[in-house]
Amino acid sequence: MAPDPGIEKLLFHIRACQTACLPGARLGFWLGERQVGYVRPEFAAKLAGFSSDITLTDRMTLAPEAAGTLNQIAAAAGCRLRGEDFDVRETVDGPVLAVLDRGALPDFGVIGVGVHVNGLVRRPEGWHLWIGKRAADKKLDPGKLDNLVGGGVAAGHTPFETLLKEGAEEAMLPAALAAKAELKGRFAYNMERPEGLRRDMLYVYDLVLPEDFVPYPADGEVEHFSLWPLIRVFETMRDTNEFKFNVNLVLIDLFIRFGLAHGEDAAMLRAALLGQNS
Repeated sequence: MAPDPGIEKLLFHIRACQTACLPGARLGFWLGERQVGYVRPEFAAKLAGFSSDITLTDRMTLAPEAAGTLNQIAAAAGCRLRGEDFDVRETVDGPVLAVLDRGALPDFGVIGVGVHVNGLVRRPEGWHLWIGKRAADKKLDPGKLDNLVGGGVAAGHTPFETLLKEGAEEAMLPAALAAKAELKGRFAYNMERPEGLRRDMLYVYDLVLPEDFVPYPADGEVEHFSLWPLIRVFETMRDTNEFKFNVNLVLIDLFIRFGLAHGEDAAMLRAALLGQNS
């Protein structure tokens, strides 16, 4: 049975984050005997011109003893670095093999880990959710709607440590309150984006907030926060493209868990989130 038009729109949001077919036209990027990413052949050739530690065959391999030069190679190749290193791993749970600037992750097809926090408020009329509007000068997805807190996990940090840090920076969320957030799951996607290949793993947290807490956009990444009834969030996502691309995934997971999608529709959305259907 085909899903109703509303659920089909939610499926569209999920599929929009699953557009990368790997390896496709890319070469595997290996650190010694471990594959950590994917690169386009022309980019691999460019990188090899800057480092004698890179060999090209049916893959691009960087000698493991040269792992510490990744950022220098990326800078020489013209990657737009952001001054924030991320851990490089073969799998999200594997050992750290190197670090790479966040801005270069899409060029190298390296896994990026992020956290998202659903800021929930329970009122007599039902659940509400704090929604942020991204600043107009953000490099990625300016003006889009966002979660209360979201951010990438920098090198040497855990998702929970990142939650505390980003909560304070983005929403002036006190650490004692942020620490009450509960991990509800994680999911991955591979996506072609204007900046390159996104291979992301999102850690999703729920945080139930007191009614008298009002977040404040401290670091300028968010223009303002608004408290929406959860059904309004659902309807906006169902009817528009106003939310940031990966926030759609986080919120669809929330809709399933809170019963806004149920039965066969919920099963279909869950399978899509886990990459189990087309």
